[in-house]
Amino acid sequence: MAESGLSLKKLDGKVAIVTGGASGIGKATARLFANNGARMVVIADIQDELGQRVAESIGLEHASYIHCDVSDEEQVKSLVESTVQNHGQLDIMVSNAGIGSRSDQTILDLDFLELDRLFAINIRGMAACVKHAARAMVDGHVRGSIVCTAGVASCTGFDKFIDYFMSKHAVLGLVRSASNQLGGHGIRVNCVSPFVITTPLTCGVHGVDAEQAEEVEKIFEPHLPLKGVVLKENHIADVLLFLASNDSACVSGHNLVVDRGFLAK
Repeated sequence: MAESGLSLKKLDGKVAIVTGGASGIGKATARLFANNGARMVVIADIQDELGQRVAESIGLEHASYIHCDVSDEEQVKSLVESTVQNHGQLDIMVSNAGIGSRSDQTILDLDFLELDRLFAINIRGMAACVKHAARAMVDGHVRGSIVCTAGVASCTGFDKFIDYFMSKHAVLGLVRSASNQLGGHGIRVNCVSPFVITTPLTCGVHGVDAEQAEEVEKIFEPHLPLKGVVLKENHIADVLLFLASNDSACVSGHNLVVDRGFLAK
């Protein structure tokens, strides 16, 4: 039992940025970080109305919203700089913003315009978040944590969506290289790779609305060995909290897969 008066919150006094924080995994993560004592959670997204509502629901004393299109490096740089200017430091970057493929394309019909559109967010945007968060942490002498959202697509292939699968493999390469390069500064870099979760993004890819989320879950259920639990945003938020906090103080360069045993088959 903890001694009386000691806080059990894992992020006491920390300042965090969560990109893609207006919905889905990002929204659940922003709430969990605030509930675990983060001094400020900066929610970054392009969904302004949703993002502002999330910040207000958490409480503006502990959360704020900033419009940021991660495909624009200058916007990412401004996001990080304003966070440090307004809150004194940056301890945690959760680079979560991403998009799915808009087509079933294979290598035989690969559309490079579509690939460039997807890579601008899933790869360039992810790299920009890691770059500028790391610079702020190095300049501020902060032993910070950077966590990227990848996916089981980072560890396997598929018979379609080749642009998406390529992008997630690149995230894993980014994390492994950056963790080596930043370890000397005491900065940890990791990623979390969830199986498919019925977020608004996933439902959109499969052509259903949020009310039909259970239909998407049924598509994948037969392929998941671990039964009795449905993978939700809060499960990924819990993992992101672990990787952001001192609970994972010796973990860096790791890809933590959360997939109900899918890749073990």
